[in-house]
Amino acid sequence: MATRIRIVGTSGSGKSVLADRVAARTGLARLDLDAVFWDAGWRMRDLADARRIVREFVATHPDGWVADGNWTSRLGEMLDPGSPGGADAVVWLDLPRRRVMRQIIARTLRRGILREELWHGNRERLGNLLRRDPERNIVLWAWTNHPVTRSRMLARIAAGEEIVRLRGRAEVEEWLASLPARGRTVGS
Repeated sequence: MATRIRIVGTSGSGKSVLADRVAARTGLARLDLDAVFWDAGWRMRDLADARRIVREFVATHPDGWVADGNWTSRLGEMLDPGSPGGADAVVWLDLPRRRVMRQIIARTLRRGILREELWHGNRERLGNLLRRDPERNIVLWAWTNHPVTRSRMLARIAAGEEIVRLRGRAEVEEWLASLPARGRTVGS
């Protein structure tokens, strides 16, 4: 079993939900990269501090972990396979754009209406749904970044990287079921 798992995908694809499920099934520690890179007041955390948090997490969990989130521009190669302490497996949630949009709209409305706290006191604001700037409107961000993420990930696969590509609910469930349950090892 891959004991260090990095889950990537478009905003709203279900990375956090899958990471929670992987952690619950396997007992692996989970790192939410959004909580690392976002600070209070929707400010970006100091890059050196954020990278320190990631390094400490990896060092503290040498037997394995699951991390969810993209953040490639801020992480560099820190969690990439082949880097010290990097992932054994990269899992890409490559869901159809229409499904991602249904999920991100429902999630954003739920979070806004219920005033759910995300990280460090941050909450999504329903008013942001009216903004035309994808940097301020998570739904537009997901819409515009879906093809960008797909293109980047397909290029990585074409370059020979081994990436677990999950394209729908059945593939997600099959992959998740292939992971050893907490307290069990492969073959038991």
